[in-house]
Amino acid sequence: MGEEVKLHGTWASPFSCRVIWALKLKGIPYEYIEEDLSNKSSQLLQHNPVHKKIPVLVHGGKAICESMIILEYVEEMWPQNPLLPTDPYERADARFWIKFAEEKGPAMWMVYRTSGEEQEKAVKDTLEMLRAIEAHGLVDKKYFGGDKIGIVDIAFGQIAQWLGIIENIVGVKLLEAHKFPRLHAWIKNFKEVPIIKENLPDRDEMMVVYKRFREMLLTSSRDS
Repeated sequence: MGEEVKLHGTWASPFSCRVIWALKLKGIPYEYIEEDLSNKSSQLLQHNPVHKKIPVLVHGGKAICESMIILEYVEEMWPQNPLLPTDPYERADARFWIKFAEEKGPAMWMVYRTSGEEQEKAVKDTLEMLRAIEAHGLVDKKYFGGDKIGIVDIAFGQIAQWLGIIENIVGVKLLEAHKFPRLHAWIKNFKEVPIIKENLPDRDEMMVVYKRFREMLLTSSRDS
């Protein structure tokens, strides 16, 4: 597969990071194109005309959009260093948790994007998601799939770095160590994987960006 691989993303996005982690774990060389979301490139708009969002993977001139769909494509296109288990039951279980991450994950971003009653509901939904993962997703396992990092860990990767930033900015504690010991252990294990560690955006830099963006969001919602 000598065809060129390009990734359009933004450095502070957990969804861009998902794709970077997968490509790096599989050892696939690619060209990274940093997008300014306030001034999107013509290539991005051309490659993702429907949602006009990052990340977009371009492989041999063909564009694939949406981070988890990109991960499925990467897994099928480059089967080396598999991210999905081979056993059909384990694979079905992985797909269950990926779907769970996609359906429930947005709640933590609603904590960040809202205030007042709306935020209270988002906090409740986020805690519900974390409790389900703690009780059923990580039982006696280092990673979601066992001893090796896989696609479900990548799907939940935003909990490992971004949730802490949301907590700090909003001033709400969600992931308390005594309530979520398994999740805390998983975060530690996840961040210690060299490829993840080397490709996690800087926490302090993200704090600045996400703080500023939240202020803009709240100002615009007050003004509208």
